Amino acid sequence: MSNFNDDTIVAISTGASTGAISIVRMSGTSSITIADKIFFTKSGKHPSEFDARYLTLGTIKTATFNEQAMCVCFRAPKSYTGEDMVEFQCHGGTQIAMGILRECINQGARLATNGEFTKRAFLNGKMSLSSAEGMMDMINAESDAEIRAGYKLLTGGLSKLATDAQQELTDILAEIEVSFDYPEETIEYITKSKVKERLIDLEKRIEEVLATSEAGKLIKSGINVLIVGKPNVGKSSLLNNLLQTNKAIVTDIAGTTRDIVEGTFLLDDIKVNLTDTAGIHETDDKVEKIGVDIAKNLINSSDIVLFLVDSNSKYTDEDERIYEIVKKTKHIVIKTKADLTQNNSKTFENEIYVSSKTGQGIDELKSKILELTKISNLSNSNLIITNERHRDALSRAKNSLKLAISNIDTVSLDLVSIDIKQAYLYIGEITGNTTSESIIDSIFSKFCLGK
Repeated sequence: MSNFNDDTIVAISTGASTGAISIVRMSGTSSITIADKIFFTKSGKHPSEFDARYLTLGTIKTATFNEQAMCVCFRAPKSYTGEDMVEFQCHGGTQIAMGILRECINQGARLATNGEFTKRAFLNGKMSLSSAEGMMDMINAESDAEIRAGYKLLTGGLSKLATDAQQELTDILAEIEVSFDYPEETIEYITKSKVKERLIDLEKRIEEVLATSEAGKLIKSGINVLIVGKPNVGKSSLLNNLLQTNKAIVTDIAGTTRDIVEGTFLLDDIKVNLTDTAGIHETDDKVEKIGVDIAKNLINSSDIVLFLVDSNSKYTDEDERIYEIVKKTKHIVIKTKADLTQNNSKTFENEIYVSSKTGQGIDELKSKILELTKISNLSNSNLIITNERHRDALSRAKNSLKLAISNIDTVSLDLVSIDIKQAYLYIGEITGNTTSESIIDSIFSKFCLGK
């Protein structure tokens, strides 16, 4: 990895817009020296003389203007990056912050790359790779559930699991090494028995965490809910009710919705991506047919399908043709227009009577969505896997452990140790201690500038 011991970076850490305060951040061995050249107090005190972590009022002098601002210094290793750091808190406004940034660069700093401050924190041992990813998840979160999951990552929930697992594997490998010094058959048998028991226990712990990944994916990306049914059964009315807005046009004319209509709402702090489709039926209208084909293709890629039938009309062959496609998926049958006379004799196992006009059945529908995704059971869990990289690393580690367990009774311990070492490497990808530089660079490149 690149050597940055003599490299000082700078960036604007606040958003590129007008606000009350902007923050310009520097990190590196020259950061306090550079601050001494541009920041001055009335008493003549320089930043190098400031007490660490205390804000001090003064003046920043740039090539084109002066600015009254605050300066705070953080000294290595007690800083976010583990290096000397300086932050200038100036008046909000893009030009003021940009001017201070330019002056820092003129004095010897260079512009930071995306995520470089956090990357330095990782490389200097201030946080694990998974904790850094948790921070990114919090920044990009679109729901409280995403924030909570990101916070658990940030505060080291997954790091602890990985560190403990690697320590367990190290201890197991050490036990195997000791047995090589005593090649008696009895000792090898006892060692195999103990090692197998410990590997099974570790595999079980990893499996328990992996079991949260399906729900974790939904927490991070949102639950994709698709509304389908024949024309004029109330699909657009249901979408408008759930979104609490008139997103879709509602008329008595069949085929009003020709393209997909999308919207998002929060359900118990979890994002739901709702899609209303064109009514599925046979049509000669080219535009309408495209919408129908899109609806059919979306059915298999959705997390939950809401199949709507009109409770005020008889169940038709057209309804049945749609249901034949839907019933193979995770679905809920919605009997719409429940405020009117019910005239639909067909019954279903998962059916809810709903009236978009009166709100009847809406709360029951929301509860059913959460029940089918099993997210509500995990919302307060200590650890939820929301990151595909983490899921993949744990899955590969689990497979290596499974191989070691299945072979341990028939092969020598030195061969079993190969799979154990492989599991160790896979688990290390989570914290970053066995991760390649290219993967690390890729992860931090997704961070915003100044973070």
